[in-house]
Amino acid sequence: MPVDINIETKTEVLMEALPYLQQFKGSIFVVKFGGSFMDTEQARVGVATDLVFLATVGIHVIVVHGGGPAINKAMAEANIEPLWKNGLRFTDSETIGIVENTLNNEINLGICENIQIRKGKPIGVKGQDVFRCSKLEKDKDGNPLDLGFVGDIKHVETTQLKKYLEQDYTPIVSPVGRDADGQHYNVNADVAAAHLASAIGARRLVYLCDVPGLLRDPKDPNTLISSVSESEVPGLRDEGVIGSGMLPKVESAVNAMSRGVHRVHLIDGRMPHSILLEIFTDKGVGTEIVHNPS
Repeated sequence: MPVDINIETKTEVLMEALPYLQQFKGSIFVVKFGGSFMDTEQARVGVATDLVFLATVGIHVIVVHGGGPAINKAMAEANIEPLWKNGLRFTDSETIGIVENTLNNEINLGICENIQIRKGKPIGVKGQDVFRCSKLEKDKDGNPLDLGFVGDIKHVETTQLKKYLEQDYTPIVSPVGRDADGQHYNVNADVAAAHLASAIGARRLVYLCDVPGLLRDPKDPNTLISSVSESEVPGLRDEGVIGSGMLPKVESAVNAMSRGVHRVHLIDGRMPHSILLEIFTDKGVGTEIVHNPS
């Protein structure tokens, strides 16, 4: 009886995934979902399917989502011109309401619905119930900075999130914070994901991007750097390999790893099932940031 090569290939794929399935069962993964690819139905469906797969094989997943393009659209509909300082969004008293409504309702609800359609068990979580922050007043170099209602995360409330994971929910968390007086702030989703991953003891932090990962030549996807150690990051930043778009992700990744996260992945959210290919195959498809060799 002839053997179907497709069956052989599928068997090899499953056997390659087996040790990873065994290794990661019961672990916590934090996935940051954002970027322009969120606007495509194919990407939203593909990511939702991967998240349901992870949960089904016993991996506890928490999603932190962004929403820049949707916020820009909502502001345009309200006839509000976006303001930027040093490449960062300035959030005034009028804008914070739009930001919060777009993130907590439109985007969060949409991700939950996509997961639910695929028989997952999502639960929307407002970021202000998770992230405690103060007003961001300095940039990463310590220089004074005023971005309005943009927050600097000081603490992450994980008690309720852990209860949700124990009940096999997939929490979907928006990047909104609040201070001790109840004022809400827009927080950077990349930074929020890293803080949450560290606070809750995540084994993996996954950033879904709209690029393949770190590229030595941004114009050539064949120059993908598959693995980077923490000590290599400053040099790559100085060379310009880690550009402005990736810098918040990589810096947050290194900070998260210094606080207990085992490994960070930067992968292309536009690629079908990129999460599964990165996590459950030997080669992977993106860039992983690992601890320095001992």
